[in-house]
Amino acid sequence: MPLGTLDGTPPPFFRQGPSALSKLVVFSLLALLLAVADLRFRIVQPLRATIATVLYPLQWALLQPVRLVQSSGHYFESLADSQAREAAAQYQLGLQSQRALQVEQLALENVRLRRLLEMRERLNTPALAAQVLYDAADPYTRKVVIDKGAVAAVQAGAPVIDETGILGQVTRVYPLVSEVTLITDRNQAIPVLNVRTGVRGLAFGDPAARSGLLELRFMDANVDIQTGDLLTTSGVDGVYPPGLPVARVAAIERRADSAFARLSCTPVARVNGSLHVLVLQPMADQVASRPQDSASEPRRGGSR
Repeated sequence: MPLGTLDGTPPPFFRQGPSALSKLVVFSLLALLLAVADLRFRIVQPLRATIATVLYPLQWALLQPVRLVQSSGHYFESLADSQAREAAAQYQLGLQSQRALQVEQLALENVRLRRLLEMRERLNTPALAAQVLYDAADPYTRKVVIDKGAVAAVQAGAPVIDETGILGQVTRVYPLVSEVTLITDRNQAIPVLNVRTGVRGLAFGDPAARSGLLELRFMDANVDIQTGDLLTTSGVDGVYPPGLPVARVAAIERRADSAFARLSCTPVARVNGSLHVLVLQPMADQVASRPQDSASEPRRGGSR
């Protein structure tokens, strides 16, 4: 083929067609038409539902790692919150338990104080309110220490009572505190009177260590006394006011080889748990002193 017959024009780089503006207008109208048709007639709804159904497994599989991370974070957050709430609840429970115990203790103390005030109103003897501080350190004695001493005009030998009865007697007085020997001490004795029969006796602290009982000694074996009889102070010793509850008869033992009965008594007062007490003025200070004997009368006689 001769060289002059070949087409020497360069090939076009882009195919010629509709202009870009024309395409924009056509596709914009088509989109508007499809939007109006879908809004009015929902013609694309079946296609949308089909696509969503086909893509749901893939969407579910892709969301599982995200949900796993979120659930793990929520689990640890909820675990920490639960532990914090449990600790706070345990703390509040402890506070409530402590407050409940304090309320019960205060209510019991209030009742005992009311009874102590009623006891004070019934007495005709001057009384001083005191509080038990601690028990004496000596294990072989039954003594307590109260918070009133010589500064508060406490005297040695003064009777001490609680809201139920005789507790003991002041045996040592210091400037700010005093030592009270309980009636259950083995060296303590108190004259008593059987309320039912009027029989008098002498109650001693039980010599058995830490027994917390009294022993009624030197009572005839045939004496009229029964279990449960109330023993009160007789007042014959000039120390304790008469009529204050002391003990109740707990056990009676009569032996053929002895002329005396063995009687065990339970103190009416709370010798092991009293907190608030009354210190009474000794009866010797209230009784008028005995008048002195008058001088002997002059001898009668007349002059002879």
